[in-house]
Amino acid sequence: MAISHSNQRIGVFVDVGNMYHSAKNLYNAKLNFGKILESIKDGRQLVRAMAYVVETEANEEKGFFEALEKQGYEIKSKDLQIFPGGAKKGDWDVGIAIDAITIANHIDVVILVTGDGDFIPLVNFLKNNKGCKVEVVAFKQSASAKLIEDADEFLNISDDVRKYLIKNKYARRK
Repeated sequence: MAISHSNQRIGVFVDVGNMYHSAKNLYNAKLNFGKILESIKDGRQLVRAMAYVVETEANEEKGFFEALEKQGYEIKSKDLQIFPGGAKKGDWDVGIAIDAITIANHIDVVILVTGDGDFIPLVNFLKNNKGCKVEVVAFKQSASAKLIEDADEFLNISDDVRKYLIKNKYARRK
């Protein structure tokens, strides 16, 4: 990431599902969301840090959600939708976009922690219509190339897996 300025006000928006599955699929590991937040704050003024999660019927993620809160995230949750036939859906794309646009008037930098290319229109709207700098944090191998290109800055988590992954499982799967 580029040199940050301590007077920058930042808002962090974490697509937990996207990042969780990327870490699992690429490294068979879990992401240390606390280290992510610590790194991207980098002395700047954190206005909001929101983690968007999906709850399953069994609610086995409760401890994980509590850990995210202790690390400084506000949790936004919704139930996993299960459709007739067994299809499941639980993305937060629209919710993240609405929150980022709403908060953009109160911050200088929007930080999206996701590799999802669905956020490309949001990145460009925030830059061109709200005057915000937009940074993206993700694994380069699973992130949209266009999302990376359109962002002002990109932090590739894969550049320092020992810092950002949990349980020393750094070997890539084939």
